Formats: sequence, C-alpha cells, structure tokens
Amino acid sequence: MADTFDLIVLGGGSGGLAAALRAAHHGARVALLEPGALGGTCVNVGCVPKKALWSAAQLAQGQRLALDYGFASTPGPLDWEHFRQLRQAYIGGIRERYASRLADAGIQVLAEHGRFVAPDTVATSSGRELRARQIIIATGSRPRRLDVPGFDLGMVSSDIFALRALPQRIAIVGGGYIAVEFAGLLRALGSEVTLHVRDRLLSGFDAELVDALEEHLRGQGIEITRQVVAGGLHRGTDGLVLDNGVNSSCGPYDAVLWAVGRVPNSDQLGLDAAGVQVDEEGHVVTDAWQSSSVPGISAIGDVTARQALTPVAVAASRRLADRLFGGQPESRLDYENIPSVVFAEPPMAKLGLTEAQARERHGDQLRVHRARFTPLQWAVAGRKAPSLMKIICVGDDEQVVGMHVLGLGADEMLQGFAVAMKLGLRKRDLDHTVAIHPSSAEELVLMS
Repeated sequence: MADTFDLIVLGGGSGGLAAALRAAHHGARVALLEPGALGGTCVNVGCVPKKALWSAAQLAQGQRLALDYGFASTPGPLDWEHFRQLRQAYIGGIRERYASRLADAGIQVLAEHGRFVAPDTVATSSGRELRARQIIIATGSRPRRLDVPGFDLGMVSSDIFALRALPQRIAIVGGGYIAVEFAGLLRALGSEVTLHVRDRLLSGFDAELVDALEEHLRGQGIEITRQVVAGGLHRGTDGLVLDNGVNSSCGPYDAVLWAVGRVPNSDQLGLDAAGVQVDEEGHVVTDAWQSSSVPGISAIGDVTARQALTPVAVAASRRLADRLFGGQPESRLDYENIPSVVFAEPPMAKLGLTEAQARERHGDQLRVHRARFTPLQWAVAGRKAPSLMKIICVGDDEQVVGMHVLGLGADEMLQGFAVAMKLGLRKRDLDHTVAIHPSSAEELVLMS
C-alpha cells in the first residue's frame, strides 16, 4: 500500500526545497526525496563555495592593491586549510537551517533516491512506495564527463572544493561560466593558469564585453589557447599532460579541471515508466508552466533545458507551488530579462538581449550606448584596467532591451536595473535619474 501525499518532490536542491516549502505553506502534505546533502549543487559544490573562493581571491587582489596605495604590508598566501574549514562550517550551517525549516513545515524528508513506477507513484531506494497527485522533478544536473583516456586523472568542478592545497600549475578545459570563474580566482590566489577553449569564451554574453574580459584575463597572466580538442590526459614525468589531437600535447600541469558542461540528472528516475518526455540531452521537456508531457508531473531547475541558474529554479518553483496549491492559476515564471553574473576577474553581468541578439530581432531600430572608464579604486593606484558598459535600446522611444556591465561591482550593480527593465525602462528614465557620485554605477545613468 503506497503512502499518499499531495506533493512529492524529487530533489533537495534550491529548486526542490523552494517548491516543497512553498507548497507546505499552502497546506499541502509534502514528501521530499534527497539522497545527498540538502541544498544540492548550489549550496554544497556550486554557487556558495565558489563565491567564497571568489571572495578570497578579491582579498588577495586587495592585498596587492593596498601596496600600490602605500600600505606597508607584504601580501601573504591563503591558509588553504583554514579557509576550507571556514567555508565548510558556513555551508554546514545552511544545511542545518534547511533541515530545521523542513521539519517546522511538517515536510517528510527521505534520504533516498526516487524512481517512477507509475505516473503518480514513486518507489524509493528502500522499496517504499509513495503516491501523489502532483510530482515535481527537481534533481538538477552534474558535471559532464568525456569518454577520453585518462579523464579521471583530472577534476570536475565538484572536486575543486575537496582540494587540500592550491595547485601551482592548472589547466582548465572549457569556456563557460565554470571555466572562466575558476581561471580568474585560482590565478588571483597564486596558481599558474592555462585556459583551453574550443572556440569563444562565454558564448551567452555580449561579444564586445567578452573580448574586453579576455584582455583582462590575459593581463593577469592567464594563458588562453584556442581550438583545443581534448583527446585525453596522461601522467608524464613532471605532471599531467593534456593530449590535443594527433601528435600534440599541452602541459605539464599539477592539476586539470574539466569544465565541459553539465548533464541533467534524469537517467535514473524511471521516466519511461511514467511516460515523461525528455530531449536529446536528457532534459525533461516542459512548457511555459513547468508541466511535463504527463499531467501531474512537473519539472524545474537544471533537469530542464531552462537557464541553469539557482534563482531561476527557486523563482520557478515558488510560482509553480503557488499555482498548484495556492489558488493562483496564472502563476508562472516569466523567463524574459533574467539577470546573470559570471564571477570573473573582474565580474561581468548581463541583463536582457546582447547586441547581436537585439540586432537580429530589431535590425535598424537599434541604438547602442557605451561607456569605458577606469574605476576610481584602480585609477588612484595608477592601474589601467577599464570597465565597459553597454545599454541597448530599441525604437524612437528607446526602450531598454539589454544592459551589460564588465568591471568592479558589476555583480551588485544590475539587480535594481533588472526591476526597472521589468517595468518597461526607457533611456530617458535613466537620463532623468540623478547619479550617485563618484561611483561606477553612475555611468549607467550618464551615458549620452
């Protein structure tokens, strides 16, 4: 006899937790299945520990900038083990708070895998069966693994956080968020970094800003190579050697990070038994309401083909729970104008359309405003590392359809502008706004 719930959530990452807690708030009886640590990738081996490392990198750079300002100090290396323990304690606290909130909400948490045996029934790894009229798949994704010799000699992104020491020489294979972020922060902390890219860096960001970021990375001493086809990895006499096609190799390195994308965690869910449709990559196919091909089964987060961003999963989950259990039949996430940041050195933020996307969509109606400047903090020290900002407008009314920032503070800057774009921001609204001076953000309201 199956235990009956109003909602079963498969996955205890950011999206799954948000869905379960919001549904319970609306009075639903909820079961949450998560065989690993609460918080999923973001909390345990993703956004949170990455941002902690990035913060440490900012402090390392700050030490060097302090010397330029005239402070009498000598930059020292990071005590890696001390920092690792601080980071893990912080993450442990997040997990404890999640567990407490789930208990307070009356959500039944099972530290087990779940697998569909029918469209409304899930079997746990211990053999228990659970039934619900609504089931949400929120199992996330994992690092992609390549079928090449010696792949396991390298690391994937999750492994970085288990390191007990900073690698002296590291190669990073890939050109996306993970590759660029780790390249910058590891270089700032003292590693010699080589970034091996097949084509372009950060294909989803505005090309002009990406080119400017690449100049920053090279200026920091990061070597960037292109047209690298990873044929495998082997251990040489002086470290790891990356095989790049026929009779070509790169290295040696003390460590290699494979940052070659992620794959959805859908292959062990028994989706065939429920009739749930997936795409060629294994993502659960969903409509604008997060519904799968089977009534009563929804999916959110990285297991779908939507933007693989924690805030997107959380927002989609809450709106889905509001629709299913909160009496809000029109509740769903609007996927337009979602802001995003790559925590590079320096950070780069995007909101809305890139220039290329806007030009393809709007043609000659486009007008682009730019600002290039060196932030005061760097300029005082005599450094020449310019920030770049772009505002992309459309039509005679100059509706803002894209905003892009590369430089100090970009990660904190665009959140408020994202609200304004949701409300129909025009260029004249920026022109009529009084600037905060001196700041980098003022450039966004002062562009001519």
